Amino acid sequence: MIQPGAESDRIDVNEPAACATWAKKLSSTEDPLRDAVAAVGDRAAEVEMHLQGSRSTTNADRVREAGGS
Repeated sequence: MIQPGAESDRIDVNEPAACATWAKKLSSTEDPLRDAVAAVGDRAAEVEMHLQGSRSTTNADRVREAGGS
């Protein structure tokens, strides 16, 4: 259940009911969902893209991955 003032596009993996609901919505299980939130943050759209393996990267992301500054 979304709390008053809470953002509906955010995933709270510390709330068991919310975690279970988002895992079901995103066709995942809770462990990969938690891993995705740890990797990309708690915005549902980013988590969904990460779980699908298609997270878009920015040029800055690519530079960091390549070992640049």
